Amino acid sequence: MRGGIIRSTMRRPGLVFVALLLLVLPACQSLSEGLFSCTGEEDLLPQVRGIGQLAGNVLHPQPRTAPGTPVAHAGVNPFGINVFLNQEVELEKRERSVQMIADAGFRWLRQEFPWEDIEIHGKGDFVDRRNDLDGDGQPDAVDAWAKYDHIVDLAEAYGLEVVPRLSNPPAWSRAQGDAAGPLGPPDDLADWGDYVSAVVSRYRGQVRYYQLWNEPNVYPEWGERPVDPEEYTRLLCEGYRRAKEADPDVVIVSGALAPTVSLHPGPGAALGVSDLVFLQRMYDAGAGACFDIMAVNDYMLWSGPTDRRMQPLTINFSRPIYIRDLMVANGDAAKPLWISEMNANAVPDDPPFEIAGWGAYGQVTLEQQARYAVLAYQRAMEEWPWVGVVNFWFFKRPSDAERDQAMYYFRMVEPDFTPLPVYEALREYTANLAPALYPGVHQEDHWALNYAGDWETVASGAPSPLGAYRRADGPGAALTFVFEGAGVTLLPGPGQGEVEVSVDGGRPRRLSLDGRAVRLTSGWRRARREVTVTVVAGEVAVDQLTVHPAPLSAVLPAPRALCYLVAACAAAWLLIRAPRRP
Repeated sequence: MRGGIIRSTMRRPGLVFVALLLLVLPACQSLSEGLFSCTGEEDLLPQVRGIGQLAGNVLHPQPRTAPGTPVAHAGVNPFGINVFLNQEVELEKRERSVQMIADAGFRWLRQEFPWEDIEIHGKGDFVDRRNDLDGDGQPDAVDAWAKYDHIVDLAEAYGLEVVPRLSNPPAWSRAQGDAAGPLGPPDDLADWGDYVSAVVSRYRGQVRYYQLWNEPNVYPEWGERPVDPEEYTRLLCEGYRRAKEADPDVVIVSGALAPTVSLHPGPGAALGVSDLVFLQRMYDAGAGACFDIMAVNDYMLWSGPTDRRMQPLTINFSRPIYIRDLMVANGDAAKPLWISEMNANAVPDDPPFEIAGWGAYGQVTLEQQARYAVLAYQRAMEEWPWVGVVNFWFFKRPSDAERDQAMYYFRMVEPDFTPLPVYEALREYTANLAPALYPGVHQEDHWALNYAGDWETVASGAPSPLGAYRRADGPGAALTFVFEGAGVTLLPGPGQGEVEVSVDGGRPRRLSLDGRAVRLTSGWRRARREVTVTVVAGEVAVDQLTVHPAPLSAVLPAPRALCYLVAACAAAWLLIRAPRRP
């Protein structure tokens, strides 16, 4: 009888899939939650469809992300946010914004430094004469740098770092003026280079990271002209060269690519070139030598941050994996990817007025927006060791004049500083977060590493993979960190010494270091552990730490192996049901 049941089941492969689905998903708190963690969908029918599409992932080659490659500028505090502080006229409001942002646990301010607002009236003219401030009928002369100096100083006072976005050329830089599009590139790239050099020189020692342009692959960010990856690459390379000349220590972030499936270069609304095609053409034009950090925008438009479906013609939160695959294919595996804009649109259902572009960015409730933002940061930290800063879009607008536009409803705080649920959710999340290392390779300056005692950063070439390591200056110095995985390996820097390693406060064991990789702890399942490495004798240095995934993850990607198991079952079902060719 039992054999008959098995034979009957094998003749009905759909039953196999359903049986496995029912066996696997109860491991999640609920069926709906389990399907959401795979598909990012909230409703049952889209969840079932999503599982079928996820099965297609299993049947196709997966993007290469090179998780075992050392990556610079990835182990930074990931909490960034977009701000419009230059549009706040009152200094008190500007400071209140920065204070609230710092209180919520953010570390980075992505702030535009518009060229048209700094070198306003002509080449080399950094005086603002656009306004009559004292009412005498004559334009007053104001230092155009003043507001940006104030923003940089405020960030420094509250322990934040500014990432200026350099873009928006002034009308005088184009023969057609703003008729060519107020966001379009200048006619002469030397003018652009001079502007980049002026900004970098002014803030040398205060600002380290700069982003050159925004969304050059879509309209209207390249003006009233077709988007052009080769032309943007020339602009990027000119800015990179001039920035490095002004300050060799600056780090250049590429212009954030907009996720799009369009292949029409425009100009025109909703037109542009696919971020994947645009990036490859940038690489072909030599862009790989002209940026230190790759940037993309990554919105949750029609599904949540747990959507693991990989389809080039579908835009979801997983899309940066394709960008990473292109970076690896073009020899840029050692560079990180930063997400310049991230959020879901909480446009209301029944506003008392018409909203332009309603639904263009999808729609979530305020509560979903809050939940999705937390999950987005969590996924980036746990699954993408090659991602650094993730910038929430955006803190607030200076007024509610744009409340009739869908874009306005990405805000975190109302113009009067009333916080929305997403602000409170992220503030609570960051306050209770214990930074950890997740599967992948991490550098000695990762924000989850806590050094005690005398340590110094040593900058050098080989044998350090990325040119620097942390060295202890005597016995008693210690390194403590939390990791989540099956085990962790230390790659020490040069020198020989001895350390004691304690896991979760247990009995320490002594290890000798001679420059070769050494396993600090190991296991067969994923777990969260705290490790303390204490210097006992000799010269001890920390170069990088590798967290190993659980053995099962080599077959089923962590941490959502159940999703892939279900999808694999679905894929097997599809293969069995597929008609056989003679």
